[in-house]
Amino acid sequence: MVFDMQFQFESLTDFFYMAGHGPYVWSCYLLGLICLTYLLVSPLIARKSFLADLNKRLKIEAYEKQQRN
Repeated sequence: MVFDMQFQFESLTDFFYMAGHGPYVWSCYLLGLICLTYLLVSPLIARKSFLADLNKRLKIEAYEKQQRN
């Protein structure tokens, strides 16, 4: 059994151009990638900020408790 493989595009340039639809298609992929990256990184940054704030508050409370005694 012989498989006859035919590619949709004749060259890499044709692949990126996609018969004139390339800029739209690739900008949508880029926008999607940016959104997914934001959704992955944003909680990590918020967690880091929250832990830093919590650590700061705990140090302040420990200092105030030490000053009262």
